Amino acid sequence: MGYLILKALLSGAIVMIVSEVARRSPPVGALVASLPLISILGMIWLWRDTSDTERLAAHSQATFWYVLPSLPMFLVLPALLRAGMSFWVALALCVVLTAGLYVAMAAALGRFGYRL
Repeated sequence: MGYLILKALLSGAIVMIVSEVARRSPPVGALVASLPLISILGMIWLWRDTSDTERLAAHSQATFWYVLPSLPMFLVLPALLRAGMSFWVALALCVVLTAGLYVAMAAALGRFGYRL
């Protein structure tokens, strides 16, 4: 149980640090947020829990494919906000867009025999 609490606290601390840094300096916050800290922590936890090379390799590769469809959100959100759309509506639209792109990515990769 202590291990789960440690994982939750450390992961939550990263999110808190990113938000605090971004509040003070949006460009520096963006840099910190763009670092794959959560992905790296996830890989560390997965390795510690399983020591399964193939599982970790599959996780890392799938993470790459899931990052790609999330990238347009970082261009669409500022465009919507600058066009005068409210934050919550713009964010909701971006979540829907990203979910749709995840489905499209999985379908496209499935055509080549790769399953996410």
